[in-house]
Amino acid sequence: MTIPPYPQGRGLLKGRKVVVTAAAGGGIGFAVAKRCVEEGAQVTISDIHERRLSAAAEKLTELSGQPTTAVLCDVCDEAQVQRLFEVAIEKMGHVDVLMNNAGLGGTATVVEMTDAQWDKVIDVSLTGTMRCVRAALRHMQARGSGVVVNNASVLGWRAQEGQAHYAAAKAGVMALTRCAAVEAAKYGVRVNAVAPSLAMHPFLYKVTSAEVLEELTSREAFGRAAEPWEVANVMAFLASDYSSYMTGEVVAVSSQRA
Repeated sequence: MTIPPYPQGRGLLKGRKVVVTAAAGGGIGFAVAKRCVEEGAQVTISDIHERRLSAAAEKLTELSGQPTTAVLCDVCDEAQVQRLFEVAIEKMGHVDVLMNNAGLGGTATVVEMTDAQWDKVIDVSLTGTMRCVRAALRHMQARGSGVVVNNASVLGWRAQEGQAHYAAAKAGVMALTRCAAVEAAKYGVRVNAVAPSLAMHPFLYKVTSAEVLEELTSREAFGRAAEPWEVANVMAFLASDYSSYMTGEVVAVSSQRA
């Protein structure tokens, strides 16, 4: 199946103030930031890669016509997460939406996996997600409104060889999403997640072999991987008023065969 046309913005996030983590490079994070801008939001972006983060900010500034704030942030460092939100609030006034994309993968079987490999993936993909959710909720609950959208994975539900650490982290993100949503609901804050199956971007080729990616693509009903912007579209929907009755949900962005 051919890739569908890129949809134009509809003002779904007009006037919203959005923080997007892991927004550098060509993956889902940048696609989400771009989609938010196209839907009328003001964004603050973060990443751990300084040069790529700067380049992303320049592209978004050109697209939006207004300066895009970029903050270096390692989600494994609580002080850096706190600074991200402090800068975002200083620059934008408040935060309406957190788009939580930071994650780390890799491939290792359980018997070959080191503690260091396990700990790093869990710290970035699960604990890092929690740190950002925690910072966002403290701000949003005090304001009585806000939306968090986490990035999980279908591997939180399904098994794949060599992915025990990543799958465990993403299953944890799903559970975190559900529990945080229950806690935040009484404050008028919603927390949901997306679970992509396979969104193709250059970084995947650094952590996954071409043979594995080809095999995973063959499982998709459309015969292709998702474009990062196709995942971003669903995240924008979850951040918008069109999903006002949804919280604690994990939405699969997948065409995998049953």
